[in-house]
Amino acid sequence: MAANEASRLDSIDQRLLDALAQNARISLKELAQVANLSSPSAAERLRRLEERGIVKAFTIDIDPAALGYPLQAIVRVRPLPGQLHVVERIIQETPEFIECDKVTGDDCFIARLVVRSMGELDGILDKVAEKAETNTSMIKASPVKRRLPPLSSR
Repeated sequence: MAANEASRLDSIDQRLLDALAQNARISLKELAQVANLSSPSAAERLRRLEERGIVKAFTIDIDPAALGYPLQAIVRVRPLPGQLHVVERIIQETPEFIECDKVTGDDCFIARLVVRSMGELDGILDKVAEKAETNTSMIKASPVKRRLPPLSSR
């Protein structure tokens, strides 16, 4: 979204987005109350936010540890010459990689990985290491969870 489009978010849109960021399952009635709108008006606002591509999905936040993945790591990946697409495919096809960004700088990818054990981590990294150099940092805590960017010029 272009910067000028973001500036067209009014305070009502901002309240809707803040409420959805806190709870994507909020009812339309509750969402309307948060924004001081009728339910049909809130639904129309939400539809427009989706049409503009501002709201892309309604999702859930899952705790990997509760699913048996107590360890998380950030892996910086630098593919060997000619292996960029192969490494990208390996990351995409390895379900323990739960997030990955292609970045500028010395590394080509920064990925988040969840595993059940250090042995599992070693196995996954060994598979990637055949085609890339990696640097891994274990996550101790996440003091900033995924959040909305600033919606207004504060």
